[in-house]
Amino acid sequence: MLRVLPALTVLAMLGPVAAGLMGAVLPAMGHLPAAGFQGPSIVAVERLLAWPGLSAACRLSVTTGLLATFMSLLIVTLIVAGWSGTRAFAWLERLLSPLLSVPHAAAAFGLAFLIAPSGWLARIAAPLAGWERPPDLLIVGDPWGLSMTAGLIAKEVPFLLLMTLAALPQSQAGPSMEVARSLGYGRVAGWLKAVFPRVYAQIRLPVYVVLAYSMSVVDVALILGPTTPGTLSVQIVRWMGAPDLGMRMVAAAAALLQFALVIGALAFWRLGEWAVTRLGRRWAEGGGRGAAEPVLRGAGLTLAGISAGVVLLGLVGLAMWSFAGPWRYPDLTPDALTLRSWSRHFPGLRDAARDTFVVAGVAAIIALALTVGCLEAEHRARRPPSRAATWLLYLPLLVPQTAFLPGLQSFLLSLGADVGRVPVIGAHLVFVLPYVFLSLGDPWRAWDPRYATVAAALGATPGRALLRVRLPMLLRPVLTAAAVGVAVSVGQYLPTLLIGGGRVATLTTEAVALASGGDRRAIGVFSLAQTGAALFPFALAVALPALIFRNRRGLHG
Repeated sequence: MLRVLPALTVLAMLGPVAAGLMGAVLPAMGHLPAAGFQGPSIVAVERLLAWPGLSAACRLSVTTGLLATFMSLLIVTLIVAGWSGTRAFAWLERLLSPLLSVPHAAAAFGLAFLIAPSGWLARIAAPLAGWERPPDLLIVGDPWGLSMTAGLIAKEVPFLLLMTLAALPQSQAGPSMEVARSLGYGRVAGWLKAVFPRVYAQIRLPVYVVLAYSMSVVDVALILGPTTPGTLSVQIVRWMGAPDLGMRMVAAAAALLQFALVIGALAFWRLGEWAVTRLGRRWAEGGGRGAAEPVLRGAGLTLAGISAGVVLLGLVGLAMWSFAGPWRYPDLTPDALTLRSWSRHFPGLRDAARDTFVVAGVAAIIALALTVGCLEAEHRARRPPSRAATWLLYLPLLVPQTAFLPGLQSFLLSLGADVGRVPVIGAHLVFVLPYVFLSLGDPWRAWDPRYATVAAALGATPGRALLRVRLPMLLRPVLTAAAVGVAVSVGQYLPTLLIGGGRVATLTTEAVALASGGDRRAIGVFSLAQTGAALFPFALAVALPALIFRNRRGLHG
């Protein structure tokens, strides 16, 4: 069975992606019998090129993706280079790490409530500026996508920071920095010259994932992005939901265009890596000790603090609005706090929470079973993970969702397999599996194999040693990986919307659907519930090992 699991895992991750890309090719070529089109033809491409907002949508997708990725990487680099190993960095790490599990939609809503003309920042500035009414400023949904970019940066900084911290032990950062400091280099200059090249080589794939995601994100773009036109990914979703079935061909052509844009952006980023490598080598050989050290350290700490503060204040704003009674501008707090909004939306909240936990729980359990099976097969075969295996893990995350999910929906419709939660679970599994594997891989491989040797000497079979020794000792990493899987599933908007066909309503889809209504109290209720659904599994991952092993101090950590 263990021999079959790796192939089954690859099929679960890449099968839907391949089917979705192939399912987008035929409609893009004008072949959609359900709408009365028999291809091949270029009718879909002609309709796409005739859309007046195409160039603006493409430009917006590319610029916001590149800017969000660059700024996220810059902030993480500055904070790690300038403050790693200090008390301030430890506090910032504790502050940023929990924010990784906050869903993108909840963070986007929180930022919108913070920076909107009637948001907290405007209310604070109102007495100074003399505003008796919200200022007439287009902040949320600005045509350049700056608010959307800010929302992406606030969410991607914790992710890249976690990936960077995981790469530091393998980069010999400590000894390298000691040598650099002994040669007179400052903290930032020494880290950039001696450590950063090795660290970036290990986080290159996560950076690519951030770029691909930022270019094709839908929920954040619907909440914070412009609408006239929106990003290409948002327009694809609109075409997929249009009453005219012929627009699905246009959506398929746009999905392939989105895929091409992401590939082009990745190639551009790779070219930038080559240019930075050449310039960085010259800079390192120049011997500069870093004259702007205080400025860079201060900028890194400030930007990282703002990134964390924006998400935290946004969550506080969501909580305030969910309990708010009358709240007039420019008051900083509501006149009263009430449970009226929670009681009014409780039936819909209960149903959405049920579907959310069913889909997320099943997807996480399947992903965990496949991951444990693959890692155990790797352990018994004594084969270290290859570079190709790492690329396979990241491949589903590098392909934009809007590139293959429309085709996957058409493929499932043709098979009559588009009803119920099962297709949605399968679509979520594509994204849950890589994150569960990446979360559990390092702790699993770091486990001391001598415990298995002792178990074998006592007569235990490999399977018994796995169930009675290894899994109990790795209970905390296993539960953490499962919590990561649940959090990833909870935040999935587009797979639930397209593959579920609107019949599977989760907390995320309900929260994003409220974005167009403008009911801040309802948005606060569903967004806060969505955040709680993502954080609750992590609380269990911390509490259960402490409870189960309360008499075994060595297994608490």
